[in-house]
Order: sequence, then C-alpha cells, then structure tokens
Amino acid sequence: MPILSNASKVVRAFRTHGLSGVAEKVTRRANERWGAPGERLHLLSDDVVDSASVGSAPPAAPKPLGEHLTIGWVITPPGPASGGHTTIFRFVEALESAGHTCVLFVYDGQGGDARQYESVIRTWWPKVKADVRTVQNGMRGMDAYVATAWMTAHVLARHAEGLPGERFYLVQDFEPYFYPRGSAYELAEDTYRFGFRPITVGPWLADELQYRFGLESTVAEFGCDTATYRVTNRGERPGVVFYAKPGTARRGYELGVLALERLNHARPEIEIHTFGVEARRLPFEATIHSHLEPVKLNELYNMCGAGLALSFTNISLIPYELLAAGVVPVVNGWTGTRAVLTNPHVAWTRPNPHAIADALAAAVDRQHAVGADTLSSSLGETSWLAAQAAVVEAIQSACASPATYESNQS
Repeated sequence: MPILSNASKVVRAFRTHGLSGVAEKVTRRANERWGAPGERLHLLSDDVVDSASVGSAPPAAPKPLGEHLTIGWVITPPGPASGGHTTIFRFVEALESAGHTCVLFVYDGQGGDARQYESVIRTWWPKVKADVRTVQNGMRGMDAYVATAWMTAHVLARHAEGLPGERFYLVQDFEPYFYPRGSAYELAEDTYRFGFRPITVGPWLADELQYRFGLESTVAEFGCDTATYRVTNRGERPGVVFYAKPGTARRGYELGVLALERLNHARPEIEIHTFGVEARRLPFEATIHSHLEPVKLNELYNMCGAGLALSFTNISLIPYELLAAGVVPVVNGWTGTRAVLTNPHVAWTRPNPHAIADALAAAVDRQHAVGADTLSSSLGETSWLAAQAAVVEAIQSACASPATYESNQS
C-alpha cells in the first residue's frame, strides 16, 4: 500500500508540476537528506554558452514586409496557469493571427522528450496553434528565433548555431535578480551579451538593459485581459487574496505570510484567500486555492476587496487583473514597480509585515468606499493589443528586406 500511495503522489506531482518540477522536488529532498545542496540551473552542461564565442547568425533570405514567416520560440516547460507562458503565447497568437507560423521548442533541462508538454499547452492555451517540438530534434527552417528565458537563450545560441534567421530575446524580467550572486546569476546575465534583439515587457526592463548593456529594445507595454478579468460582484467583498509563490524569492512569500498573520490578528473578520502554489501550514485560517484557470481566478478576485501582489523585480500581471476585477492591489513600492504601474488606485506599501498588514486593512476599507466599477474603469482601454502589435512589427521588420521596410516606413 505505501508503494501505491507513493506512486499516486508522483503521478499527481507530474500532472501539476511536470517532469522538471518532479525532478526538482527529488533533488531538493535528496539535498535535505544528504547535504550538498546546489543551485539548480535547469540547463544541461553541453548547452551552456559563453557570450565571447557567440557569433552573429547568418542572415536568412529577406522577405517582403508582411509575407509569411516561420518563427521558432524556445520555451521552458509550461505549467498550469503560468503567467510567463501566458504572455509568450499571447504574442504567438498575435503572430499566428497575422498569418505567420510559429513552432514551440520546449527545453526541460533534463534531456527528456519535450512533447510530453504538448497536452499542457493544448489544455491551458487552446488558442495556440503552433507545433510543439523538441530542441534535440533540430531547429532548422525558421525565419526567426525567439529565446524566452535565460536558459533558452543559451539553448538558442547552442542549438541554432550556424542556422540563418533573426535572433530575438523576449525579456519578461531581469532574470539575474532571481538568484543570489553566483553561478545562475552570472550565466543569466551573460545572455544579454549574446547579441539577440531584445523585446522587453514593460519599459523598466528596456531601461535596465540600456543602462547595463547598451541595448536598444522593442518595448511591449503591459496589458490586461479585461474580457476575462472584470467586475461581477458589486456587493460586499469581505476578503483579501494573496498570490502565493513559496520558493520564488522575488514574489515575497514569507513577507506576505507575516503580514497576513498580523492582519488576521488585527482584523479577524477579513477572509484570507491564497492562490498559486498551495500554501501549507499557515499560522492563520485561510482558504487555499491552487492553480486556477482565468475564469475561476476572476471569481476569486470578485470575492475580495484587496489583493496582495508583491514583486521585487519586474511587476507581475496580477495588479492589473485585480484592478480590472474591482480590487485594490497592494504592491511593494520600489523603482521598478512604480515605473510601470502608475494607476492612482494602487496601494503602495513598504516591504515590511507591519506596513503591508496596515495597507491591506486600509485597502479593504477603501475598496468599499470607492466601488468596484471605479477601480475597474481606471484601467481605461488597457489591453494587450498594443504589445502584440509591437512584437509582430518588430519581427516582421527585422525579417524584411531593407528596401521593403524603408518603403513601408515612408
């Protein structure tokens, strides 16, 4: 019976986290038992590239602006409801709507068969039509290639070496900040020296890459899916919601738990909800939600007056979703987040448990006074259309012949 129980746990973990997630759990448990913990790089040793040896890719045959292109996207394994993958696939959908073909090359850092992730993509992002392939089976035949995370930038430089085609780098965050100064930090930082054309999500990243590396970026402005995230409850909202990502330092999980504990003591009538990774052994009563599909997440938002969305790197998508659903977002204030999120209804707070707890309590009261519709309407016409158009134009223009592009611009 214990064997069957353990096997069922493995199956559940695989469905939730995928192969790389299961492998990471096994590695972490082994490290806890036998010591010698190390940084997990999610990258095979043969796929690590040195920026000093990355040459320019041979140019592909230029095509008239707007002519059919085939674009290869090198991605990490997608998990259910992954925000980063949702953003990637928005741009994939935009290119497909513009008449282009996209191919997804999934890289799991284990040398496994990436096709196992196709079912996750088809289930969670059914609008994506792109083929799903393995990096190991070759990446030929693309007009352009897009790296989507620092590991995939190494993979693109390694596996597409010598292949013609433009190289892009979709930068959703400054990924060296995900780690302490060490191996992963240095390998992540080196990718910005590979010579790929950067496309940043939001202007803060563009400024960061310009300042640190002298790179000029295409900026895809933040948007919000206001067709999904919207006001459905104009009545009482007795809850607060917390995006919980234990093990992801930039999302401030520990600070959030400490703050919610203080909030619970001060205002026990406020219901606490968490979603994301299942939060366990919390020192207060809460309703725990795991990964939620967007429609269900919007239902949860509409039960709450305030939402806690901490980020210590680039801003997450959650403050926009909260506002669209009529919720006051409580966000830690620093240069990166304030540069991007300018909405007057955001509740900025110092990254301290006492300050966060006070901000959450005040936000619940403010939401009741301001009203859900006012909060939602403050987003205006915010959508992903401008960002999608920027990405499509950047890739099309880079792949066009100079004469065609210049005549189109005049």
